[in-house]
Amino acid sequence: MNTPQPVVLVVAVALVDADGRVLIAQRPEGKNMAGLWEFPGGKVEAGERPEDALIRELREELGIAVKEACLAPFTFASHTYEAFHLLMPLYVCRRWEGTPEPRHHAALKWARPRDMSEYPMPAADLPLIPMLRDLL
Repeated sequence: MNTPQPVVLVVAVALVDADGRVLIAQRPEGKNMAGLWEFPGGKVEAGERPEDALIRELREELGIAVKEACLAPFTFASHTYEAFHLLMPLYVCRRWEGTPEPRHHAALKWARPRDMSEYPMPAADLPLIPMLRDLL
């Protein structure tokens, strides 16, 4: 029988610009899965609502301000890694204040969903790409 793994709740966003491109961020050296591209976001702290966590993470990681009303729940990822099970709600956001800058990432890139397969991503993020392609 498998040993139960801890479930880690992480929240992410597809920031969509006026041209239908989505912001992806490259994980920095020294972090788990360094060099892979991901949707911005982060861990939900104990007692924190996913929307509040996402607003906080976007402020900390990208230097942008997002209002909760601009976060539209879209889909989620559920993926088992070796040490934990990831549950990741993905929101879509088309309005924010400020210009995203890579405060905690190696790089940022605006990519069309149809081109995202060119960027290596964590396994949990991959099933989200066709859904974004259909949406945009």
